[in-house]
Amino acid sequence: MKPIRKAAKGPSQRQLRVGELIRHELSALFMRGDVMDPIIEKTGVTVLEVATTPDLRSATAYIRPFQPSGDGDELVEALMRHRKFIRGELTPKLQMKFMPEIKFRIDNSLDYASSIDALLADPKVKADLGPDHED
Repeated sequence: MKPIRKAAKGPSQRQLRVGELIRHELSALFMRGDVMDPIIEKTGVTVLEVATTPDLRSATAYIRPFQPSGDGDELVEALMRHRKFIRGELTPKLQMKFMPEIKFRIDNSLDYASSIDALLADPKVKADLGPDHED
């Protein structure tokens, strides 16, 4: 009889540690201005999180434009054009057996949180919550 495998609960400690190391080095790379691209220099990049796959072969960096008026899709395209250079810059700093392939995605969690706040601030919703949920 085969043992019953439990469903994965989330990323392992190793995945979290590697993701944080990559995030830290990516932030330092962008802060120093090592990636020469007019879009990246004009907009600026904030790296919020890096999620890695269980085998640590690929990583997804969730980013946001530093300037609020910056176009996120344009920034992602610029970063994807330079991802081989970025990977080459990170490789000697991280000392890993395999450096993950890095993909860049816009982090929409802040937009989602602000939309929930706006919904909760709506007078109709406040009326449904009752008097004990006042600000």
